[in-house]
Amino acid sequence: MAEKILVLGACGQVGTELVENLQKIYGAANVIASDIRKSESAVFQNGNFEILNVLDKAQIANSFGKHKPTIVYHLAALLSATAEENPKFGWELNMDGTFNIFDACLEYGVKRIFWPSSIAVFGPTTPAVLTPQSTILEPNTIYGITKLAGERYCEYYNARYGLDVRSIRYPGLIGWKSLPGGGTTDYAVDIFHQALKTGTYTSFLNDSTTLPMMHMEDAVRATLEVTNAPSDKIKLRSSYNIAGTSFNPEELATAIRKHIPNFTLEYAIDSRQNIADSWPDSIDDSVARKDWGWNEKYQLEKLVANMLENIQSTNAFKG
Repeated sequence: MAEKILVLGACGQVGTELVENLQKIYGAANVIASDIRKSESAVFQNGNFEILNVLDKAQIANSFGKHKPTIVYHLAALLSATAEENPKFGWELNMDGTFNIFDACLEYGVKRIFWPSSIAVFGPTTPAVLTPQSTILEPNTIYGITKLAGERYCEYYNARYGLDVRSIRYPGLIGWKSLPGGGTTDYAVDIFHQALKTGTYTSFLNDSTTLPMMHMEDAVRATLEVTNAPSDKIKLRSSYNIAGTSFNPEELATAIRKHIPNFTLEYAIDSRQNIADSWPDSIDDSVARKDWGWNEKYQLEKLVANMLENIQSTNAFKG
């Protein structure tokens, strides 16, 4: 029997590219994308799309009952900076939405579910360099708190109910197919658009803020790999560390200048600096590498060249 894939929160930065890849793998007819509103992206114009709010149990029941998904990707969440503006709703969407979807997966016999965690589960007391898989988790943002609680619920639902849940802790994600969506690391997406449009960028993080980052292609591949790995390879049912590359705004600007020599970087630090300061500089992902064979393809130089080339050559660049 063909797999039936349901992607919740499909119109976000990860979801857009994930849906595109899933359509290629399983066929557009077998992939149902959903979100609270439809994106204008071409990815969603020809495939199956429906409006679905993960806080609406009636909508969830209707969708699961109609499509009978075998694999679910639950990406719907309020991101770090956006959640800080409305912490109560951040908690409601990120936690109640997760409960609703996990319960629906049990009720409708879903084979596997992917739920994304984040480096936001770490906090100022976490070792910042090569942050280990198992370490101090004391997040100080509502987004990080929901992701930490979510990791515990992933483990709980697997242990108590046998739900085959898979998860990875995304670092900052950098892709050219969609615009920034309210995250603290989104400067590393916007900077490419502004470099091409205006030749300058004003960073809301200071010059020495080193953060773990990953090209979206690597992130989507990791998502697919962990979801499709044999069950006995998934030793952790909380969430796996994965890493790509780490850099700060000045290092990123230096790499961009190899392609755009006159590019200038300015600074106007805002509240997102406090969030970034609580996150690691680099990640130890040796457990994911050992368990299910994770390996990144993009380091800084390759990432920068790819971003500039693709933004410039597609409709994403309106310069």
